[in-house]
Amino acid sequence: MHAEDFKRRAAAHALELVTDGMRLGLGTGSTARHFVELLAEKVYGGLNIIGVPTSVQTLEQAVSLGVPIATLDEVPELDLCVDGADEVGPGLSLIKGGGGALLREKIVASAAREMVVIADSSKKVAMLGRFPLPIEVVDFGVVNIQRLLGEAVTAAGCSGTLTVRRDRDGHSFVTDHGHLIIDAHLGRIPDPVRLSQTLKEVPGVVEHGLFLGLAKKAVLAGADGITVFDPASF
Repeated sequence: MHAEDFKRRAAAHALELVTDGMRLGLGTGSTARHFVELLAEKVYGGLNIIGVPTSVQTLEQAVSLGVPIATLDEVPELDLCVDGADEVGPGLSLIKGGGGALLREKIVASAAREMVVIADSSKKVAMLGRFPLPIEVVDFGVVNIQRLLGEAVTAAGCSGTLTVRRDRDGHSFVTDHGHLIIDAHLGRIPDPVRLSQTLKEVPGVVEHGLFLGLAKKAVLAGADGITVFDPASF
């Protein structure tokens, strides 16, 4: 089967957790897109929910499909957040932000009683770091921020290159909030907690793509079917 089929299966399984009246955080990315599509079918059939999108992209998709939406200011406490991940590691530690929406994704996830990650099984790793770690930064003094980030990465026991993300036209990628993304190509992150702490200390860093202690479940779909993990069982 194609990876998109596995993503959709994971999304469909997570949809079983949604009940009438829920306030939902709606993730961003290819797997989350499947979830929103399937959710829209349930809404059309009479399911009563309200969704809080984690990006302009997801907002536009939800509105186009008739999914009721609200802002996090209007609905500050959520029952469930369903989102994808670029990597799922031990204890359900995550790397997210490949699509550039990590700031809103982390804010929305932190507002939910439960965060459920959906992905195809290829996203499961023994150690985070194979996927470049996105770091959202302000657009002032980027060269200096990049230098300080390099020092922070080294202090956390990692090594690799840090590059400013570009769009298809070669321009700097700009997030929904007008920030830039620096991708840290580290290969391995032996101590995600330590790296998270050192990155936060760098002036100019808005947020990073290490999601630690947020996910309560991970629904991974592959050739062997669906596997559901919690932090203790991963």
